[in-house]
Amino acid sequence: MPLKIRDAGSCQFDQVSLGECMLRLSPEGHGRIEFAPLLEVWVGGGEYNVAYALSRLGLKTGWVGGLNDSPMGRIILNHARAVGVDCSYAVTRKYDGVGKKDRIGLNFTEVGTGRRGSATLYDRGHSATAGLKAGDINWKKLFSEKGVRWFHTGGIFSALSEGTRQVVAEAIRGAHEAGTIVSYDLNFRSKLWSSAQAIQTTKPLVPYIDCLIGNEEDFQQVLGYEVKGVDVEKGQLDTTAFKDMVNRVVKDFPNIKVVGTTLRGVKSGLINDWSAIMWHEGTFYEGLKFNGLEIEDRVGGGDGFASGFIYGFLTGQAPQQCVNLGVAHGALLMSTRGDSSQITLDELTHVAGGGSARIKR
Repeated sequence: MPLKIRDAGSCQFDQVSLGECMLRLSPEGHGRIEFAPLLEVWVGGGEYNVAYALSRLGLKTGWVGGLNDSPMGRIILNHARAVGVDCSYAVTRKYDGVGKKDRIGLNFTEVGTGRRGSATLYDRGHSATAGLKAGDINWKKLFSEKGVRWFHTGGIFSALSEGTRQVVAEAIRGAHEAGTIVSYDLNFRSKLWSSAQAIQTTKPLVPYIDCLIGNEEDFQQVLGYEVKGVDVEKGQLDTTAFKDMVNRVVKDFPNIKVVGTTLRGVKSGLINDWSAIMWHEGTFYEGLKFNGLEIEDRVGGGDGFASGFIYGFLTGQAPQQCVNLGVAHGALLMSTRGDSSQITLDELTHVAGGGSARIKR
């Protein structure tokens, strides 16, 4: 079934994300947290990163999540507003001064190098986003009255609490009823919940979802689909196995119109093979292949892929160009520090079109 995207003239927003945005604290360069005399502050979150990137690419976007009125909350608000992301539907609570509830979540991230991979440690308990509950957001006003063409959320938000699981269910159903395209990044995080919890929560949502995004682990841990013949530890990218899995998914859920799967082969902390495949209307499209891609910071690469191909669909691109935009944007995003995109539309279209990294002067 083709994607029926709402007309831009009838909607206030091209795209809206639902998810937690956190502050990331990282040692400079490739240092260790244990020995760091300084920590860099970055803003990001799986779903938030998509809205942020699409706003930089020129679309009208919004983000929904939890905030507080502390300086930490204002860091996020300032970051979003700087590129035009609307935060008027975010739920802002009074900060209690000690973090017993409604905190801004933190994550401590080391950027790996050589044989030492990147690593993330969470400090996100009792956060303002985890405290969201059903009824906190007026989804009818957002989706039906204001209008949203594409809604994006995912497994990280769903994993945070029983409240966020209720919120994601009412949001996805509200978007579906309004005719808004719904994309869901499976994004399994074993530190947040078990595979059994993820499957129990996610499978009832899939009939309301138009686009699924994830890698081999995500589909296995969140939906229970085994990807045979793939050893991710060896960094082997076998698209045949992924295609077999996707065919099973879309057979079981005929409402799914797009499946995007990133392909990453880890050669070292800073050198990865990077590509993706996309299924759309019964056809597979293989994206650009960047073998031996040198990266600066791998965190956020999947969000870069998601925002790149969503941009393609929202601007009327052909499916092959959509997956190429996703792969190119993920590759470019990983060339900079931090989780969120620093990429311009000109840079994206240049690389997606096969452009080189020759110096520009």
